[in-house]
Amino acid sequence: MTMNRVQFQTGLSMAEFVDRYGSDDKCEAALIASRWPSGFACPACGCGHSSSFRREGRLYFQCTACRHQCSVISGTIFEATKLGLARWFLAMHLLTQSKNNVAALELMRHLGVCYKTAWLIKHKLMEVMRVREDARQLDGRVELDDAYLGGERSGGKAGRGSENKVPFVAAVQTTPEGQPQFVCLRQQPFTHEEVAVFAARSIAPSATVVTDGLWCFGSVQLVGAEHERIVTGGGKASTTLPQFKAINTFLGNLKRSLGGTYHAFDFAKYAHRYLAEAQYRFNRRFNLRSIMSRLLHAACLSIPTPARVIRVAEVGR
Repeated sequence: MTMNRVQFQTGLSMAEFVDRYGSDDKCEAALIASRWPSGFACPACGCGHSSSFRREGRLYFQCTACRHQCSVISGTIFEATKLGLARWFLAMHLLTQSKNNVAALELMRHLGVCYKTAWLIKHKLMEVMRVREDARQLDGRVELDDAYLGGERSGGKAGRGSENKVPFVAAVQTTPEGQPQFVCLRQQPFTHEEVAVFAARSIAPSATVVTDGLWCFGSVQLVGAEHERIVTGGGKASTTLPQFKAINTFLGNLKRSLGGTYHAFDFAKYAHRYLAEAQYRFNRRFNLRSIMSRLLHAACLSIPTPARVIRVAEVGR
């Protein structure tokens, strides 16, 4: 049997992680190198000359030109954290190297923090992933489909009308032979207007989009993409059509992964972040050794996101 090169790649082992990021000092040095690879540059005036000092254990830089002061974490997703950087780095390692997703409850046990803190760390890192993936655009052959996340709550409405069932669209860019390359996921209703917005953001005009017969998918033509419509007739047989093998395989794996990791979360409120996490991880699956350093760089570029903003569902959709 041929070994799957994605599943059997080595990744960044825990031993390597500890050697590279096993203390707050090592994490601080890695954060500085990722944020300022060419040396410190003042965020206020751009000057590269500075002095440094520590206040309450945190490293600060002071620009020699404008006297602006900033800590190593200010202006990043880590701003205002009271946790040591080593715990943040361990969270990034767990979220990027695990085969399946890592729930906040499991993160709590690994980090030695309360559930509220673990939940906030996970959602802040998922928000970094969402922002990083927001500009991704698919090209070439693209399979597009509609799907749902979640299910009825106890005592609630069942079926598609369930309060906790949310619709989303999934698009998979494939090779001409149908092998999956990249994905885009977006929580949204299935209307002409919303599909047109998704297509404008996530599908290149030169793409060829393959869909089933759902009427709203015709909107992909508004961005100039070629639309190949295949009426499947519904039912189980429609999921085995070779034209939709990549998208059906991805959606099946996605739902099993989420269902096996998150036994209960508010799909209607936070689905956009969980979908973004799945998209980020899938699109970087071919190089697990670099995915953590790439997430660190993205975290350095992300603007500070306070807890009150993270808990507002509408932000970032």
